Amino acid sequence: MTRPDAPWQPPLRWWSHLWRYLLCMALGLITWVPVIEAQAEELPGLFWLDIAVGIVAGVLVWFRRRWPLPVAVTLCLLAPFTSIGAGFIALGTISLATRRHWWELATIAVLNLVGTAGYYAVQPTQETDPAWLLALFTVLMVAVSLAFGMFIGSRRELVWTLHERARTAEDERDRRVAQARSGERTRIAREMHDVLAHRISQISMHAGALTYREDLSAEQMRSSAAVIQQKAHEALTDLREVLGVLRDDTGSATGPQPTFADVPALIEAVRAAGASIRYDADVADADRMPEQVGRTVFRVVQEGITNATKHAPGATLRISVAGDEEDGVTVLLRNPIGFGPTRTPGSGLGLVGLAERTELRGGRLEHGVRADEFELRVWLPWSA
Repeated sequence: MTRPDAPWQPPLRWWSHLWRYLLCMALGLITWVPVIEAQAEELPGLFWLDIAVGIVAGVLVWFRRRWPLPVAVTLCLLAPFTSIGAGFIALGTISLATRRHWWELATIAVLNLVGTAGYYAVQPTQETDPAWLLALFTVLMVAVSLAFGMFIGSRRELVWTLHERARTAEDERDRRVAQARSGERTRIAREMHDVLAHRISQISMHAGALTYREDLSAEQMRSSAAVIQQKAHEALTDLREVLGVLRDDTGSATGPQPTFADVPALIEAVRAAGASIRYDADVADADRMPEQVGRTVFRVVQEGITNATKHAPGATLRISVAGDEEDGVTVLLRNPIGFGPTRTPGSGLGLVGLAERTELRGGRLEHGVRADEFELRVWLPWSA
């Protein structure tokens, strides 16, 4: 078992207990051999007491991790009455020393010295060595036992700390990966939202034309219906890609992302659908514009066209893009308000998404009504 205040202590399996007990019994037999004959002949009661106390020591040492200090103290107090239990007493001392609490170490050291002195007083030993040599040997053995226990405790804590750091690093890595994946999926979903809104606004514009135009020929009707069908298929394809990205754990997009160079093609496609757009671009070194900035400019223009076709389908939308590497890029979209009917509902999230995208690039977004015109102005730094 592992104590809550010492989480680095590894749990012991049955084989860990087995080899420790075998080693303690071997050490006890080595200690018992010099006195066993004298006990059996001179003090038979002490002989059986030695065995009984040794068994008690073997039982007590099993609980050394649950009650380390009481078990170690009790074993030291039993030391004068057992030789065969010497290994279990040493195991209790070493186990307590792994905790590395100085007051516990001092207490158990004194008790070990007292218990060893009592052992030489009680047991029928035939020692001829001087008392000072026995005392020195006893102190040395106690110091070695405590130092060995402290070394084991330090090593266990070091290994546990390294494992905890590795686990924490792996958890942090997984959290960052999941966060990055979630952010990437959100970014892709936002991109697809802009694309879908643009596609659906085109479908709505063509459908509105079919509703209000009564002078169209059958060929023109079929042509408009074919455009609606094409745009619907494109919207469904984009929707499938969005759903695939949101369900896929990798969160990766499959198609190339648009840049500033794709803005003219976007405007031409909308003009071909019947929208009235005036476009003016005056960007110095447009080829050197960073992809992130160009992509944001494209999305701003796309969202502006979507809003204009939703809320002012008959108005002329004026788009201007200007800037350079020093002053940044300014995108301005203006269209008259209250111009033409519309049945396309707006979610109100388009401008919110544009504001978030612009702020992420370090830019500014302003919109409002000025002189009976709705104006959308976006500024982006060149190094965004």
